[in-house]
Amino acid sequence: MRIINTIISMLFNKCPRCHQGDVFTEKNPYNLKKIFSLHQTCNHCGLKYEKEPSFFYGSMYVSYALTSGWFTVWYFLYNYFIEMETLNFALMVVGSIILLSPLTIRWSRLIWLNFFYKFNKQYKSNKLEQTTH
Repeated sequence: MRIINTIISMLFNKCPRCHQGDVFTEKNPYNLKKIFSLHQTCNHCGLKYEKEPSFFYGSMYVSYALTSGWFTVWYFLYNYFIEMETLNFALMVVGSIILLSPLTIRWSRLIWLNFFYKFNKQYKSNKLEQTTH
């Protein structure tokens, strides 16, 4: 069940604890001026997103794993389904990874948050005071 909650949080840009408030200030991941812009806290449950300075450095490891996953999918497709020259394939892979990088950055931060905070139905149904957290 925890994986489903992480996927919901990741796909819809929602707080990992209540799934109500947005994590990023901009809904569009391709608005590159605000790609790293996060809310300080959840506007629904009051969860502070950055536990400590440099908290999101750990999300770089998640980003690496996601990018490796994109590459693995492409490699599988290339070996079994796509017939093209290696250089063209490499350019296509690099281009797709560049195009997917805003999503990868966002998803890696949301997955990293979900490592530390789990979904709690109590926070979803009640808008709690921020001072109690």
